[in-house]
Amino acid sequence: MLLTGKQLAEIKITALPRIGEKRARLFHKIGIFNLFDLLYYLPKRYEDRRVRGTLDDVESGDVVTVQGRIENIEEIKPRRNLTLLRVSVCGNFGSCTALWFNQPFMKRSLRKGLPITVTGKVERNLYGYEVSVIDYAVGNFKNPVHVGCIAPIYGTTENLSQRSLRRIMYRCISSYANRVKDLLPPELRSELRLIPLSQALKQIHFPVDFDSLKLARDRLVFEELFLFETGLSNIQQHIRKDGVVRLPKSSLPEDFVASLPYTLTRAQQQAVTEIKRDLSSARRMYRLLQGDVGCGKTVVALYALLYAVAAGYQGVLMAPTEVLAEQHFLGINRLVAQLGVRVDFLTGSLGKKEREQCLEYLQKGTTDIIIGTHALLEEEVAFANLGLVVIDEQHRFGVQQRHLLLSKATSPDVLIMTATPIPRSLTLTVYGDLDLSVIDELPPGRKRVKTYFMPSSKKNRVYRFVKKELEAGRQAYVICPLIDESDHLDVEAAAMRYKELSQEFSDFNVSLIHGRLKLDEKERVMNAFRKGIIDLLVATSVIEVGIDVPNASIIIIEGAERFGLAQQHQLRGRVGRGNQESYCVLIGNPKTEEARERIKILIQNHDGFQVAEKDLALRGPGKMLGTKQHGYSDFRVVDVFRDASQFLKIKNIVKKTQPLQNDNELWEEIYFRFPSLSYGLKI
Repeated sequence: MLLTGKQLAEIKITALPRIGEKRARLFHKIGIFNLFDLLYYLPKRYEDRRVRGTLDDVESGDVVTVQGRIENIEEIKPRRNLTLLRVSVCGNFGSCTALWFNQPFMKRSLRKGLPITVTGKVERNLYGYEVSVIDYAVGNFKNPVHVGCIAPIYGTTENLSQRSLRRIMYRCISSYANRVKDLLPPELRSELRLIPLSQALKQIHFPVDFDSLKLARDRLVFEELFLFETGLSNIQQHIRKDGVVRLPKSSLPEDFVASLPYTLTRAQQQAVTEIKRDLSSARRMYRLLQGDVGCGKTVVALYALLYAVAAGYQGVLMAPTEVLAEQHFLGINRLVAQLGVRVDFLTGSLGKKEREQCLEYLQKGTTDIIIGTHALLEEEVAFANLGLVVIDEQHRFGVQQRHLLLSKATSPDVLIMTATPIPRSLTLTVYGDLDLSVIDELPPGRKRVKTYFMPSSKKNRVYRFVKKELEAGRQAYVICPLIDESDHLDVEAAAMRYKELSQEFSDFNVSLIHGRLKLDEKERVMNAFRKGIIDLLVATSVIEVGIDVPNASIIIIEGAERFGLAQQHQLRGRVGRGNQESYCVLIGNPKTEEARERIKILIQNHDGFQVAEKDLALRGPGKMLGTKQHGYSDFRVVDVFRDASQFLKIKNIVKKTQPLQNDNELWEEIYFRFPSLSYGLKI
């Protein structure tokens, strides 16, 4: 009987010979609980351990594999605490000495005259060739697993060796690869000349050559992306079929644009046009608004909210942190203050009386736009007539959280915006079920921020330059990773740094802002900074987004290695908003290669999308976007960076093939492989 992936997942790893509960726990540590996990636990890399016919062209230090017969076995102890097993091996390649260090037990496995294959590092000396053994196999094998082949190298854990894992994997492949059901349409497999699934599973683990390995990987990548894109396509159709036509009954959105002290950029205007088209059609809007720091995404999102309000609906904007929600609330309130629009604010730290009043206004329809955090998801939060949901920094919310908010209305339109530029390859996976609007230009006159690095030991030079900028009438930010001092982290604490800089810059007005301040105190400090009353602002990353002070010309990021690349790029975006030259100085003591590389990337790249691509290449998608938020994190074969070119190609194939809706086995497999996609159907 053929088994689907879901059915294989119901067979525990203990079903295999020689795996009891104790050994199974070792497999659990590397994420293997069942046979599906094992079959799709792919090698990290491969080593070419195919047998060489000659050693004539090898150089000392090369890793080689030779095959022959054991001619002699000698155990010697050249010095204390060192046992050396010297085994003479002769074959068609000639002869060599295989060396095992401190493994006297190996004598029990080796006998004179036995066939043997060894892989190891070769050295040529006066005595001929010596091979320091990395791996070996005694006997003649029709299908070699460890040596004499292209050997798979897996991620392992303590007490689970490569050899043990390889043996178990080979046993599993031999028993089950031919029993895995291929759910791809047969005509598609034939048209694209894809190798059978059973062959792909065998060759991805134990390839006969590198061409076979490529064919196997191509087949499994196609399978995974086909299932994923089929699921996404179904979500897109499901989401968009129940839209509501929302037509403005007043000129509110256009009055808002006319009230702005600047003209929208071409890219902003294009995004506005796309959003208007969605909102005024019966096709439900489900759109991602993406752009670099300072490109004006919030203004476009606010236009969408006002468009919904003018059509008689309420709008909601949900942000992942109180700090970001507060900044949106304060900024949006300033922009719509003269337009007669009521904007309210809801977070978990709101007082009981304020909260009750806020919920009452929301339910009665007095509130036009509400801005808040996860507090908006709570059961007692009810809307009179919710029409548009705007979600900021979506990748910091789980899919279920998004669903909770969207379930508070019937078919609300959805706009997701991100201040974190995401590479196109990730956009197609993480946000593959959304239409995309990209703001790819900055407002005119915006200058590139010059970025430098300075070790902590030389930061006095940086602050002498800061003083010159302040004397010239400019303003500056100093960013620290923590609010208070920490015994565990050797980084600047904002509170302590504020005291030090207040003394060092006693001729200037120095102030402090951080996430623990109350909302009205934060607003007081930021207003004073905007008006130029404060010269130097010491802050934590609360100023990461939403702060616009054109006179600020320099930002110092202390303990720079403690911030992620995207966060540093966001912080850098706080300056360069005026006509003067602007600077970002990273101060720190990066101790790891990755930390040094992040700083180098930021210095060399100024476009947020370039920074994001480098970040993806450096860290991979899982670390870049955090914990499981979407189907992309369920990929077992696909590498979203390496396989980026395949996404659009397979998306188009899915559109043409349109898998049958009544193929229950296919849909079961899709939602088994990508469980988070099933939440999309509930939206």
